[in-house]
Amino acid sequence: MRESLRNKIIEICDKKIASKGDNVGLSFYAFFANKNDDPELLMEAAEWWIRTHQLDYFEKAVKIKQLVQVG
Repeated sequence: MRESLRNKIIEICDKKIASKGDNVGLSFYAFFANKNDDPELLMEAAEWWIRTHQLDYFEKAVKIKQLVQVG
């Protein structure tokens, strides 16, 4: 996963956790605007989420952050 996406995911997770608590869930769409302006980046996130880690549609932000930080 490219560094810019990794940083964005961590930033979004931190914001969600800070505003809604440790139980907040999100999908990989949370890291993108409603407009699909970067399909390759979206597919990179989807590949990581679905194929690499076989995550459910919604996952806890703390879990996602931990997975991204581990690499």
